[in-house]
Amino acid sequence: MTYIKWGFWGTFWLLVFAVFHYSLPQNDVVRIVNTYEERQELNDWTRMFWATPDAQSAELVNRDVQFIQGVKPNGEAMVYRNEDTGWGWPFYFKFDTANLYTEANDAISTKDAPEWVAIRHYGWRNEFLSIFPNAVRIRVVDGPDASFIPWTNIIVLTLFTMLCWAIRVRWVRFRRSRIDPVLEDVGDSIADAGDSLASGGGRIRRWFSGVRGK
Repeated sequence: MTYIKWGFWGTFWLLVFAVFHYSLPQNDVVRIVNTYEERQELNDWTRMFWATPDAQSAELVNRDVQFIQGVKPNGEAMVYRNEDTGWGWPFYFKFDTANLYTEANDAISTKDAPEWVAIRHYGWRNEFLSIFPNAVRIRVVDGPDASFIPWTNIIVLTLFTMLCWAIRVRWVRFRRSRIDPVLEDVGDSIADAGDSLASGGGRIRRWFSGVRGK
């Protein structure tokens, strides 16, 4: 039972971590090298990684998606998609895809004359599944060593921790005041029943012993 309990909670917190890691914003410092638009096939098992800002897109099996190609200071290539999130999850309320695409084109630079920008995004990049993080903001930074304090992540995770703590405190109080007394009563009843059965069994054994003695 202990293994089942720890397996359940381990799986639960792993899913919670995955949701936060996918949804919370991250910042990459890159040099934008190109932008392009490409038709993407929306497979059933990867559709969750693509935005669905309108009802029509939920019925489409493919659609045109804008992409932003960048290169990190260490030379690693990175590709971002550029899609509106609309009013859906995650709640970035992004409606400026066209403006962001224009900003990305304006920030294109070469290796000889680099212009470094910070691309704020959410999501994962996976070549095997062909999924891309979604860019939500672009801003020029001083250089490739620019750093950021993730205030949004800190606030969200702090509030989530406080919520979990509040739920746990109330659950412990509820268990102590309502559940534990009931379990104790049930345990006492079972113990009393066991004592009664043992006493009855002893009387029956004595009765059979008396019968055999006669």
